Amino acid sequence: MANFDTPIDRRGTHSVKWDSMSALYNVDAQNGLAMWVADMDFTAPDCVRAAVSKMNDLGVFGYYGEDASYRAAIIWWMKTRHGWDVQPDWIFTTHGLVNGTAMCLDAFTAPGDGVVVMSPVYHAFAKVVRASNRDLVECPLAMENGKYVLDIPAWDAQLQGHEKLLILCSPHNPGGRVWTADELRAIADFAIRHDLIIVSDEIHHDLVMPGHQHLPMATTCPDITDRLVMMTATTKTFNIAGSHSGNVIIADADLRARFGARMMALGLSPNSFGLHMAEAAYSTEGAAWVDELMVYIAENARIFDEGVNAIPGLQSMPLEATYLAWVDFSGTGMAASEFIDRVQSGAQIAANHGSSFGRGGDNFLRFNLGTQRANVLDAVARLQKAFADLQ
Repeated sequence: MANFDTPIDRRGTHSVKWDSMSALYNVDAQNGLAMWVADMDFTAPDCVRAAVSKMNDLGVFGYYGEDASYRAAIIWWMKTRHGWDVQPDWIFTTHGLVNGTAMCLDAFTAPGDGVVVMSPVYHAFAKVVRASNRDLVECPLAMENGKYVLDIPAWDAQLQGHEKLLILCSPHNPGGRVWTADELRAIADFAIRHDLIIVSDEIHHDLVMPGHQHLPMATTCPDITDRLVMMTATTKTFNIAGSHSGNVIIADADLRARFGARMMALGLSPNSFGLHMAEAAYSTEGAAWVDELMVYIAENARIFDEGVNAIPGLQSMPLEATYLAWVDFSGTGMAASEFIDRVQSGAQIAANHGSSFGRGGDNFLRFNLGTQRANVLDAVARLQKAFADLQ
């Protein structure tokens, strides 16, 4: 069994999460807690590390070829873990899923086209949309009983007709929602009404809390194959984000041809490390590790939520998936600058600012719980001390 409590000091290892928090958040490099970037502080499973060791033992790091076993591993995982039948020729491997998103924008939209997101949502979507000179259309999620829900009537009224593509985050980051079958059907119908291609980023689909089940858009709404692009990856699940590999999976032949043409035109191909690691991860050993991981993350979330929700004015959104806690500070009555200062300068915790996730995020901070339990307990104690005057 994995020991997720084993402390690992990542300082001085070129870790964005730990080595950049001082410059970006003014949090002490030695005594601060890094709870922002969405990678975990755990070692990858033994099967993945063994694959890297095997590459090292060979000592030749050449081009990757004959990828049938790699594709077979993806097909096995999607069928076994998600009940989704994937064909080998549907799979494109990109340089991570931010790159996959950018490639979809390049393949399926033109400058000036509208690209719909359901905000607040993963901040990289907005960055690549704006950088590609597309029009970011933020359709705000509604809040109901402390969690995000769809507000499709408002979205129908909001769209102007120039929108060509919708980026779906499923499960949702930062809110941690696992969308239901009815919600996914409503999103599909919305896309049909407005003639939108759906790019479904399902990178967190394995990081689901006990008692919840992720539903792939491809299996839930099979009638929208002609407008659906699926995106998955091993990187978040197995804490190998530095391998920068992800899969864009397209069942429709026309969409597949358009995407493949752009891949060819830009000369993109994956790195061999990512493919070796992904094939090793998508295995029975990898599956057992993920199951253990999510039991551990669920307990981290319980401890964090219990401690944070005890602070008057703070509310942590219940997590159904991901390892990312989304905390609402609006009940404090404080301006964002004040509660951010208390968290960063007072508690010495680096957490993502909610405003970076778009409309509706201003009163929130996102905390990464994919870390040793001792760090979660420390974070709770620091936050309670930083907001002690409210208690």
